[in-house]
Amino acid sequence: MNLKSFFSFERMVTPVIIKVLFWIGMITSIIAGLVIFFGGIITGISNSEFGTIIGAFFGGPLAMILGILVARIYCELLILFFRINETLTDIKKILLEKKME
Repeated sequence: MNLKSFFSFERMVTPVIIKVLFWIGMITSIIAGLVIFFGGIITGISNSEFGTIIGAFFGGPLAMILGILVARIYCELLILFFRINETLTDIKKILLEKKME
């Protein structure tokens, strides 16, 4: 990508940023799942609550999986809009080239 295409908004830089945001969302989901898992187990052991331990045992991994899945779907939908824009831009260029012939 050169500076001309950057400043004329011919190509989008947001898809790259969206990929970085996905990794941040994935790491956040993993950390949240671990906090739920270990926090629930520690709380359950200290209060002698078996239900809290079971909830943490299933809730932590579930939070990780669902968090990563939601982040992925959200980022894919955002990237889809930019891919549609790029495809329409390419179609426009092709039509203008054919018109010039």
